[in-house]
Amino acid sequence: MAKIKILIVEDEFIVANDLRLMLTRAGYLVCGIASSVIQARQLITLKNPDWVLLDIILKGDKTGIDLAFELRETGVPFLFISANTNQSTLESVKETQPYGFMVKPFRERDLLIMLDIARYKYDLEQGNIIPPGPEPAVTAIPVIEGVIGESPALIAVLKKIAIVASTPSSVIIIGESGTGKEALAHAVHTLSHRKNKPFVTLNCAALPESLIESELFGHERGAFAGANNRRIGKFEQAEGGTVFLDEIGELPLDSQVKLLRVLQEKEIERLGGDDTIKVDVRIVAATNRNLEKEVAEGRFRLDLYYRLNVFPISVPPLRERKEDLELLVNYFIKKYTQQLKRGKLTLSDFAFDQLKKYNWPGNIRQLEHLIERSILLTQSSQIESVELPEAQIEIREKIPGGRIKTMEEMERDHIMSALKECRGRVSGQGGAAELLDMPATTLYSKMKKLGIKQDYY
Repeated sequence: MAKIKILIVEDEFIVANDLRLMLTRAGYLVCGIASSVIQARQLITLKNPDWVLLDIILKGDKTGIDLAFELRETGVPFLFISANTNQSTLESVKETQPYGFMVKPFRERDLLIMLDIARYKYDLEQGNIIPPGPEPAVTAIPVIEGVIGESPALIAVLKKIAIVASTPSSVIIIGESGTGKEALAHAVHTLSHRKNKPFVTLNCAALPESLIESELFGHERGAFAGANNRRIGKFEQAEGGTVFLDEIGELPLDSQVKLLRVLQEKEIERLGGDDTIKVDVRIVAATNRNLEKEVAEGRFRLDLYYRLNVFPISVPPLRERKEDLELLVNYFIKKYTQQLKRGKLTLSDFAFDQLKKYNWPGNIRQLEHLIERSILLTQSSQIESVELPEAQIEIREKIPGGRIKTMEEMERDHIMSALKECRGRVSGQGGAAELLDMPATTLYSKMKKLGIKQDYY
């Protein structure tokens, strides 16, 4: 079998030579080293490499990003190796659609794992991956319990889940709070070959920093004050199955380092323990944050981002799939009339028109809670109208000067209004989280993200 040919494009000789030695030891064929874009172009023509490892800052007036656009056009796969991780650079890198990004300095093992991931992503993109097991890959659009809709935006998501479920790929689900990310994560598990093994969840925003590692990896008796018994962590609980890490963007940096090790080396150590424990789990993560922005601002590790971002799935907010409103409303009416032992109930045309005009900052979760509340408040056989926060009915809200507010600005205003309405109370009965139909942990996360401090309200 022919060796995979790799071209190294790196202007520092020592780094380039180290890369050459690492790759050669791993069985790759280094077909050349270039220090500039001009030299790289010549070697690409002469050597026809299978892969390119690419630094950003090179000799001459062209950068690795310039070359990356050319490689993308010609179909040569590549990944970046650079120490430059500022936001503007990362935004430019993203536009080139690389198969990976290694941060200097790095270990040999990390390089080889990242290259394996990059090759896997490329093969997946090219349709070269055959899922393990006797069953063929799922090609039909899956039916997922609790995921309702027929809009093109939702169908695109379901198709991605059908593609990735039977593969071993890590998956990250990106979307606003209340869009159903956990239901989709569970679908990835139930459609996979791990379906008969545990599906274990952890909300990274719901735990104090001091307890996250104990929850993930477990602890031995006496590991810290109050650790009176051994605890088995989520990774051991999920052996052979799937770990769902919700709100992964909230994970502290120290814990990110340890999670990266689990992903790379497939092993953990309980807190206070000396033994290394091998684990076989699949990671599905979810976030409502812009992780690239978090990386640029130093709150999320770039290598962990690329390790998780093997197969990203973006979930559309409800305002972008309003074609599904009628199906969703009928589903929730049926669900709660049965739970509450009510007779047949319908929604008036006026009430449905209210729902269509609303902006749904809390997405499907907010719609579900609103339908449940409306059923409780309705004594007749029809819901004549629904109680909606007036501030969000008109989407195209403008600010002085005529500029339309961004969704982030409107979300901030909406949360501030709710906090003022609740006199600053965030959680508990009568708190803003209850008013906004979202978990208090999610609201705290949004407030942190939007820069809403206590002295503001």
